[in-house]
Amino acid sequence: MGRRAYRADEVESQRERIAEVATHLFAERGYAGVTFRSLAERLNCSPMAPYRYFDSKEDIFAAVRRRAYERFADAQEAAALQSPDSRARLAALGHAYIRFGIEERDAYRLMFSLAQPNPNAYPELRRAERRAWRPIREAVGAALEAGVLRGDADVLAHVFWSGVHGLVSLHVADKLAYGARIEDLIEPLLYTLFAVNYSGSYSGNHAGSHAGSHAGSHAGDWQSTQRTGEGS
Repeated sequence: MGRRAYRADEVESQRERIAEVATHLFAERGYAGVTFRSLAERLNCSPMAPYRYFDSKEDIFAAVRRRAYERFADAQEAAALQSPDSRARLAALGHAYIRFGIEERDAYRLMFSLAQPNPNAYPELRRAERRAWRPIREAVGAALEAGVLRGDADVLAHVFWSGVHGLVSLHVADKLAYGARIEDLIEPLLYTLFAVNYSGSYSGNHAGSHAGSHAGSHAGDWQSTQRTGEGS
């Protein structure tokens, strides 16, 4: 008698289980250190069982990363809906970004792992990455339209992304070891990222003096408008 064919929902359930276990295994051992045998041992199944659901280790890793980006995008999209106020929306996105990195430490590490197969071979992964980026870009665009920020939307969105990503990356790498916790740095980071560009334009030629003279004075403006709205 042949093996029973699995229903689509059963296949997806098994794929989810494999991806969940693989997330932690990849984070522990790195991409090169994971094999189908080691994954099967962690799953307590035969070495051939994962092959029923994935063709290769690359496929598993891509699935792990896609699922992480989808959960991350869910969190960012939910944060973007919290307030019509553009500054409050940016703050909510920053908090949601950092919270995801804290709560899903292993997944976050794998999302931005330097050692990974070519992601262009996995269009669903690429779509998930773009979806995760969209709330940040749209929120910055809305802030520019509201006059809260001035500058180039793509540049400012990347500044925001780079800043929060840097903080989370230091946290997941256990490098915040000099007297400051990530919880203590979230608000100062968000103030600094956008107070510099609040009602002023960013220019690489005078970034240092502009940051020094304006970041402190506008941090209070940013903080107060989280409570009172856009302001005039």
